Formats: sequence, C-alpha cells, structure tokens
Amino acid sequence: MRTQVVIIGGGPSGLLLGQLLHTQGIEAVVLERKTRDYVLGRIRAGILERGLIGLMHKAGVGERLAREGFVHDGTIISYGDEDFTINFKDHTNTSVVVYGQTEVTRDLYDAREAAGLPTVFNTQEVQIHGADTDSAHVTYQVNGETHRIDCDFIAGCDGFHGVSRQTIPLGLRKEYEKVYPFGWLGILSETPPVNDELIYAASERGFALCSMRNQNLSRYYIQCALTDTVEDWSDEAFWEELKRRIPKSHADKLVTGPSIEKSIAPLRSFVTEPMRWGRLFLCGDAAHIVPPTGAKGLNTAASDIHYLFEGLKAHYLESDSAALDAYSEKALARVWKAERFSWWMTKLLHRFPDQTEFDLKMQKAEIDFLRSNREAQSVLAQNYIGLPY
Repeated sequence: MRTQVVIIGGGPSGLLLGQLLHTQGIEAVVLERKTRDYVLGRIRAGILERGLIGLMHKAGVGERLAREGFVHDGTIISYGDEDFTINFKDHTNTSVVVYGQTEVTRDLYDAREAAGLPTVFNTQEVQIHGADTDSAHVTYQVNGETHRIDCDFIAGCDGFHGVSRQTIPLGLRKEYEKVYPFGWLGILSETPPVNDELIYAASERGFALCSMRNQNLSRYYIQCALTDTVEDWSDEAFWEELKRRIPKSHADKLVTGPSIEKSIAPLRSFVTEPMRWGRLFLCGDAAHIVPPTGAKGLNTAASDIHYLFEGLKAHYLESDSAALDAYSEKALARVWKAERFSWWMTKLLHRFPDQTEFDLKMQKAEIDFLRSNREAQSVLAQNYIGLPY
C-alpha cells in the first residue's frame, strides 16, 4: 500500500490532522493500536481554545461543537474562603468552550467514517523505517499478519509511550522534564456543576478544581499524594475533602452523588526537541506533556496539527516546503509558552511538600496581585484562551 501521509495514532490530534488533510485532497492512513470504542472510552479534559475550535470548523466537524459546547467567558480563582473572577471576554473579547475530548474524538471518527477514509485499528509492532531517507515506510501487524505502507511523510500522534519519538536517535533529540510531587484525583459524577464557570481553588489543604462536561455531568479534582490509590478514596471522602478546599459559598451549593469514573493522574512537564526528523513529525503528547492545570494538553497538540497541516498543504498544493522545514521551530516556540503557563498555574495553586513559610507568603501575594491587577488578569486570560498560532 502507498499513501501520502501515514498518521500513527487515532486520538484527537491524529484524527484532526487526517480530516484537515482530507479537505485538501491529501491522502492519509490512520493507524491506531486500540479499537475505536477503547479510544472513545478515555476520559480527558475538554476545555477548547479558540485555535482548536477554529480547526474543528476548518475540518468540517464543528457543527455539534457549536450546538452543544458550553461557552465560558471566564474562570473563578479562590484562595481559602475568598474568590474572584477573571473575565476572558472582557480582556480578550474571546471565550473558551467546554466540550469533552471524547466528543471531539467522536465527531472526528464519525466524519472520517462518513468519508470512507482508511483507519486501521488493533495495530501491533508498528515500526517506522527510513524516516531520514527518501524511502520512508511504516510496517505493522494486524492479527499476526505484517503489512507495509510506503509514504511521503509520517505524523507521530501516538503519545508519550508511542513508537514515533523513540524512532528519533537518542543522539539527535534532547528531552526536558519536570515531575511534580503530587497527582490529581478526579471523579466524574452525574450531578449539576457547582458553578457556571470553572473554579480553580488554592487552599491550605491543597489544590482543587471544579469543572463540568454538561448540565448534569460534572468533573472534579483534588490534589493528592503520589502514593495514594483510587481505593484509598471513597466517594464520601472525596466530596468531604473537596468541600474543605473550595469557598464555603460554593461548598454549600455542591450537589454530590456516586462517581461514575475515578482516577489519579500524575503531573509532569515534558518536551523533546526537535519535533522533526527527516520525514517524521512529532505531534502532541509524542513530543510534549503539560500538567493539566492550564488546560493546554489537547490545545497544544492542536497547535502542532495546525503547523503541520499548513506545511503539508503548502508542500502538496504549492510545491513549497518552507513551512514544513520550519515546523519544529514554530511548534516548539508555542509549546514552550504553553509549558510556561501550565508550570506557572501549577506553582501558583498547589501545595508543594518542600514549601517554606516564605514560599507560602509569596504564593499568597501572587494570588493577591492577580486579584487586584488588571494587567496580570489580562496576561492570564490571553494565555488561557490560547495564544495565536
């Protein structure tokens, strides 16, 4: 088999790239190691920046997003029993939209299937060959049978543990990582959100986040120890701890109920450079990971897809490879800004085990400054709604 672009990874970033390429008549095959149902079963955050929203519409899959997404004009920051609102619309004339990553993925799969585009599920032993030559190809197995796809380019959208980043020789890539000394315990519950806007809460007991998926599906998180397990936390214990970490005015309105999903996620920042090796391009978690505090994971992957799509479009439609050649530099410039924002938000709102009394005073002063300074709020708003591509 031969195609123009092989996309390794059938998550939202790989599917978005495939759909964008389809709008320009560029052929692509998507390889996914799991089933469609497995991919759609993943519970992930769903705060979409303006850039990702625009890409969904450009890909022709923005109709349900526009109809069902929850527009958020701002967010609430709290410290102890005090809180304040940062209005994104006021500072940037732009909003974000809450729309689950599962729904983004579902829309993209539905569009791909409706167009009859090739997706291969349950792939094993995926290997990239000749990425630094003019004979790039990918091999994989399905049901024990080996297949080969020759191609012009390979998009590695297969996550941190995928084959794509590992294909780049160690001597040619440099990795930067910060592991945080805590995780997030998150639950999903069929309960109404405690507030119309998200609440980012700093407290003496640790961080908490109140989010939502829709009017009767809420997502809540609390900072927890890395040694904690899901079994350590009953639903009752989670709700009681959440109430202790958010202002009483919100805690009194919190509607609790049984969790329908519960998990613990560690936090880390990670970047690999470069994001291109020959005909192989890394996108999303294959190249970088951010802590979820700033809601940048999926959105930063989308910015990679933007740069790669524009490069491939110019290459095929205009015989101009300049944008492809600049892909890694352009993508990384934006990635590091997203990393900075996520790192800053994490440092601002969490309790670290080695914090001194001085550190805690500085953290409180930083929040007080954010509360009282319009320019500081504007900087947060600009980053939250998404820096321009």
